[in-house]
Amino acid sequence: MPTWNAEQYLRFAEERTQPCRDLLHRVLLDNPRRLIDLGCGPGNSTHVLAQRWPWAAITGLDSSTDMIAVARRNYPQLEFIVGDITAWKTDRPYDLVFSNAALQWLPEHAELLGRLLRQVAPGGALAVQLPANNQPPAQRLIRRMAAAPEWKARFNGNIRDWHVHELPFYYDALCAHAARIDLWAVEYQHVLPGPEAIVEWYKGTGLRPFLDALALPADRERFLADYLQAIAGAYPRRPDGRLLFPFRRLFIIAYA
Repeated sequence: MPTWNAEQYLRFAEERTQPCRDLLHRVLLDNPRRLIDLGCGPGNSTHVLAQRWPWAAITGLDSSTDMIAVARRNYPQLEFIVGDITAWKTDRPYDLVFSNAALQWLPEHAELLGRLLRQVAPGGALAVQLPANNQPPAQRLIRRMAAAPEWKARFNGNIRDWHVHELPFYYDALCAHAARIDLWAVEYQHVLPGPEAIVEWYKGTGLRPFLDALALPADRERFLADYLQAIAGAYPRRPDGRLLFPFRRLFIIAYA
């Protein structure tokens, strides 16, 4: 797995938390008692769950000890544990199994989401948000740069990549096991001060596997500088000097 830095991730806390709120707004559960947030990161999504259902027993799980340490510090009233989503299972089903922007790092989504739905109690729900921003310039430029002759030799070909499909795939994967499914997609338009902000955004997520693969600090700095130059040409500034950064996300709710 890539290494994660909670401080870097939280530089865009509001933008990263809004999709979590939008997903939770569509979850139609009246009185859930046990909730788990898989891939909870620094706890911002877990806190949103607690705000909606303050009486519920809520647990946040993440594989990053750094993220969990920040979550425990920021939200001491909630339970956070270090764990791997791929190995996670429970003997006592949850009313809500929730995951905001985490499952894209894991493969085999048909099997994965089916297994997670089986951890949901009857009448409960599996709710998932997935970044689906593979095609816009910010993502394509990272991969194009890494494949270029001046960089290709520095990467060993084992870069951890996103795994995401389109909504019909998730419907087909879950329809035989769910009582009801709700799916939708949103392209958020983030207003950012300049191309440097896009680089900072991806330093907290999509750039992490590539930066981790570069052994020398000088190589990491040069890769970031080259990426900034490429980003500046791909996202023109608006008349007020800022730029629009579109970011597409998928939302899936499967009721048990």
